[in-house]
Amino acid sequence: MPSAMEGPEGGEDGEVSRYEETEDNNVSPTDLSELLKEGTKESHDRAENTQFVKDFLKGRIRKELFKLATVALHFTYSALEEEMDRNKDNPVFAPLYFPTELHRREALAKDLKYFYGEDWKEKIQCSEATQQYVDRIHHVGQHEPELLVAHAYTRYMGDLSGGQVLKKVAQRALKLPSTEEGIQFYVFENVSNAQQFKQLYRARMNALDLDKNTKERIVEEANRAFRFNMQVFDELDKIGRSLPEEAQDGGFPVHDGKGDIRKCPYYADKPGTAGPGCPFHAAVGLARQPLVQLVLAACVAVAAGAAAWYLL
Repeated sequence: MPSAMEGPEGGEDGEVSRYEETEDNNVSPTDLSELLKEGTKESHDRAENTQFVKDFLKGRIRKELFKLATVALHFTYSALEEEMDRNKDNPVFAPLYFPTELHRREALAKDLKYFYGEDWKEKIQCSEATQQYVDRIHHVGQHEPELLVAHAYTRYMGDLSGGQVLKKVAQRALKLPSTEEGIQFYVFENVSNAQQFKQLYRARMNALDLDKNTKERIVEEANRAFRFNMQVFDELDKIGRSLPEEAQDGGFPVHDGKGDIRKCPYYADKPGTAGPGCPFHAAVGLARQPLVQLVLAACVAVAAGAAAWYLL
């Protein structure tokens, strides 16, 4: 199969045409993309329901934890992309080698520089849970390269799906610059149409010359990848519980009920037209009603569903 990088470079029209050329709408239940989709549903649901991910989706993410999550991603993608480079000519992986479109190492380096400064490399270290994940990726790349498909699929398809939801949540909750500093990891400058690119990627996976047993092993490895990610989430959650309480970045300013109520940012422009109380406090009171809480919980569930595949 020709290299993934063949064809027009750079322009959006060129990229879209390449994606469309390889798109395959005739999906079979025995195709690897379908086997992965069905075979990882349970792991996907468990990952979405870890406390770290649920808090993230609600905008409850502290900057310190976000920085540590970015560190974990740096070590994970450094290992993944090192092994992808190693196997770029191996027929069991070569059709899925998209360094220009997908690789995240440079983007993560920019994010770490933003958060930690020029000497970020001296300030970070690989956590225990992340190291286990990294070790497995290196083992696969060096000894079972056909399983590398599982790790690439789990990570990159998530980044192009639910990762885009988390990008907006993080930017808002942490008050990050509109110029996207600190969230370059989520920015795929060379993917002009994420949906079409994902279709291309799945088509390339389905075209790999793999027997039934190998496909089953890839699905098993994808579930293993989810478990590694959940271990990283749990580790971050434990660290979060040990951090001192702090004002939530990106949270709404709350009127404390003392002093001049007109200083409350949610007070009506024309006193007297919105009743005697603080509108924000009224909204908080309403949010405490069981029915409203049920509706809000449903909205959170929808957001979690939108964060398809995404782990970190």
